[in-house]
Amino acid sequence: MSKTVLVTGGAGYVGSHSCKAFSEAGWDVVVYDNLSRGWRDFVRWGELIEGDLHDKARLSEVMARVKPDAVAHFAAFAYISESMKDPGLYYHNNVSGTLNLLKAMKAAGTQNLIFSSSCATYGIHPQLITEETVQQPINPYGASKQMAERVIQDFGMAHGIRSVILRYFNAGGADPHGEIGERHDPEPHVIPLAIMGAMDGTFTFTINGTDFDTRDGTPVRDYVHVSDLADAHWRALDYLAAGGASDVFNLGTGRGVSVSELADAVERVAGKPVPRQPGPRRPGDPPSLVASAEKAERILGWKPLNSDIDTIVETAWDWHRRDNHRSTPDNG
Repeated sequence: MSKTVLVTGGAGYVGSHSCKAFSEAGWDVVVYDNLSRGWRDFVRWGELIEGDLHDKARLSEVMARVKPDAVAHFAAFAYISESMKDPGLYYHNNVSGTLNLLKAMKAAGTQNLIFSSSCATYGIHPQLITEETVQQPINPYGASKQMAERVIQDFGMAHGIRSVILRYFNAGGADPHGEIGERHDPEPHVIPLAIMGAMDGTFTFTINGTDFDTRDGTPVRDYVHVSDLADAHWRALDYLAAGGASDVFNLGTGRGVSVSELADAVERVAGKPVPRQPGPRRPGDPPSLVASAEKAERILGWKPLNSDIDTIVETAWDWHRRDNHRSTPDNG
């Protein structure tokens, strides 16, 4: 008997890759997305229902009609700099939207939830991050994700909704078959921006912060291939479907790559230079974020098999060469 997953934000970057993984794992996929930051052409695995998490009547109607066995919740705003400038936008969208979704799930009797959370909930931790690391977010984006986690856990205790919370680190790369990839407008993420530097001789890649306490002064991040993240999401979905208890997992590689090293990787893959210049630190940026994924491997059987930096960049490079929707850079 087929199982159905409702995917909020399924037209976005990680959401669309996860929809492909869900479909290939045997799930029937229904996407619920307002397309404010997603892309209609990324919805290729299942039905698209246009709707907003703040439209409570629409959300309740969709939940009642679809009757999903599980919900995978990706719909959120996720730009640190934007959250520093407009925190209210982030608390409204990320926290209130999650609360509306949980209320609709409760009313519909849907008991399983996969939540796309973030390493930004941890804040500044120079050591390897585990699930027991204290969460001390330093920007409204991370705080909004931590608040949403708490709301989910409280609904679990009160109403029996079981959840897997996935705190993942920097998503990168693109579908190896080239069907979907990373596209934002404007584009704030370092991998597409570095690739833009190699592709466009008129664009200079700005490294925001060269005086961090890291090995080369630039921020260090744990980059995970988006297809590896999608793989973890379907494993989490199957884990809950099999009766697994609510839990939290980090999705990382255990090794960090600096922004300078990332630009070097783009140069290796592209065979072209990445013009670069130093810029000021972005408010809310921690120096280093690197996670252990030992728990996810032990319980979910997950390993980041495609997450070496050159593979991430190679798939991203292939995607951006083909994608006709050139994003506007947001490099500060």
